[in-house]
Amino acid sequence: MSFQIRSLPASEFAHLFALSDAELAERNACRQIVTQNPGTPCRVSLQDAEIGETVVLLNYMHQPCGGPYQASHAIFVRENAEDTEVAPDRVPDVIRTRLISLRFFDEGHQMVHAEVASGDHVAEAISAAFEREDIAYGHLHNAKPGCFAASVHRVASDASARQ
Repeated sequence: MSFQIRSLPASEFAHLFALSDAELAERNACRQIVTQNPGTPCRVSLQDAEIGETVVLLNYMHQPCGGPYQASHAIFVRENAEDTEVAPDRVPDVIRTRLISLRFFDEGHQMVHAEVASGDHVAEAISAAFEREDIAYGHLHNAKPGCFAASVHRVASDASARQ
């Protein structure tokens, strides 16, 4: 089953870089300068930030649905990050190089499947999960530390799109 990993839109975060440190703190966020690579995965660019880059660390509501699985967690966003579109059936290095917790949800936003996979096995785990008809979408989280990485959705494969 074909899938596509989706990053977060840059437009949601660009305004944060114009805020003062005090204004960021009021929003439970903070500005940081990256001191190691890898280690600061940007959720917009789906790349690790480079040493010396400015990022904002903030709490992000990645599962805004009501109900028991509503969730938020800390994420990093790079200053001047641009929107990223990951090709179908591809896993970006920022995910492929980490241990990933995969959580899959049905249309009612109930978790119906979960597993942990090394990044180089994430594509297979996603494809296998999407063979289940009850799975509508998934969330990927870094298992160590466990912050939200990206969402993943079904897409029509090239072969089925041509039919």
